[in-house]
Amino acid sequence: MGVLGSVCVMAAGMSPLLAQNTLSSDTANGIDAAAADVLKTTGVPSASVAVVQGGKVAYVKAYGMARLQPPMPAEVGMQYSIGSISKQFTAALVLLLVQDGKVKLNDPVGKYLPELTRANEVTVRQVLSMTSGYQDFWPEDYLMTSMMKSTDPQGILDVWAKKPLDFEPGTDWQYSNTNFVIAGRIAEIVSGKPLIEQLQERIFRPLKMTGVFNSDASRLPANDPTGYYQHALGPLRPAPQEGTGWMFAAGELAMPASDLALWNISMMNRTLLAPASYDVMFTEVKLKNGKGSGYGLGLFLGTQDGHKTISHSGEVSGFVSQNVVFPEEKASVTVLTNEDASSAAGALERRISSLVVGASGEVAVAEKRALAIFTGLQDGKLDRSQLTEYCDAYFTQEAVDDFSSSLKPLGTPISFRQTAEEKRGGMTFRSFTANFPNKQVRVTVYEMPNGKLEQYLVIP
Repeated sequence: MGVLGSVCVMAAGMSPLLAQNTLSSDTANGIDAAAADVLKTTGVPSASVAVVQGGKVAYVKAYGMARLQPPMPAEVGMQYSIGSISKQFTAALVLLLVQDGKVKLNDPVGKYLPELTRANEVTVRQVLSMTSGYQDFWPEDYLMTSMMKSTDPQGILDVWAKKPLDFEPGTDWQYSNTNFVIAGRIAEIVSGKPLIEQLQERIFRPLKMTGVFNSDASRLPANDPTGYYQHALGPLRPAPQEGTGWMFAAGELAMPASDLALWNISMMNRTLLAPASYDVMFTEVKLKNGKGSGYGLGLFLGTQDGHKTISHSGEVSGFVSQNVVFPEEKASVTVLTNEDASSAAGALERRISSLVVGASGEVAVAEKRALAIFTGLQDGKLDRSQLTEYCDAYFTQEAVDDFSSSLKPLGTPISFRQTAEEKRGGMTFRSFTANFPNKQVRVTVYEMPNGKLEQYLVIP
């Protein structure tokens, strides 16, 4: 698929600063090449990208087709539905209301919504951190026919927030859109204003996020992208639209990638909320047994390529998005796409992030080592001094021959990146993704404390 769109294309009301390209030409060219490759391999119609580097918007570009029939190229000012990335805005608003003294994070939700299941035992903090136990009303990756009819927040709560809890409050973590419907209603109850009005007044206008659209109230305008879906490997078709009310507080927002970049800058610079609010929003919530949840308030907290991250993905009918902030590097990557159930947004974000922030020293060393073994095996060669006794025994001549004959035809990887790392069984487990023009494989490694490898596997 051809690369379409330009950093020079500007929408009405868009700041000229957002049209400036301050990345190096190598990085910019790398992003363009990654976008062309991901769109080609995944078949997703379009992607809109915004990159922050050094605390400033450094690159904004759109690729592919916003609409297939009639053809309409993607442009940087277009609004894409961002799905569950919306949750962090709801969480931020609740924290602003905490600053106002209207809400406390340790308040029981029953103070505001007494009719909910065990409302006097579940706290506002547990709702915002997905540790409440309230059941998710939309875990599926497609739009059910029941959701094509309009509802309202109370209708959602009457069904899903009055069921028995899935677990005891605070004892587990489970993703649930229902939590944020509760949070949004609490924000409306204590302020006496509609949620979207509060978001505009307290977040979007102060940050000059001028392109935000409430896609829960109506379809995106005709000059914005169409969302698509497909049955199995069939043709792309316009995705059905959710009925109004279903995305309230949990996935209702649409905006250009550049608006999310402005929000990302406010998070890394901590300019909108009070310092204590950012501290609690960006702190991993612990379960009652002391185990970490990997989640703060409306945000995932983790690492990527050895860098700390604040992130969230999003999916609604016809759209998938990925937004990652690297707070220590003052960098972020936003990718918005217009096909649901697609891996394109995540894949492109990782490719761009590797170009913008690279890998930390330790991760880079691990990647270099794993790649060297991979390319050696492609040629039927293996340095057995790096292996434990068991791993050495695993690599029989038959195994080495199979690795070589199956991996050699793939050629040189386009990219080879670490995607996960954790401790297990006294060893360090690492997972890598190797991308080729028409193939992707996963490499998994277990490394002993002495540096020797207990495992090296390549998985389709």
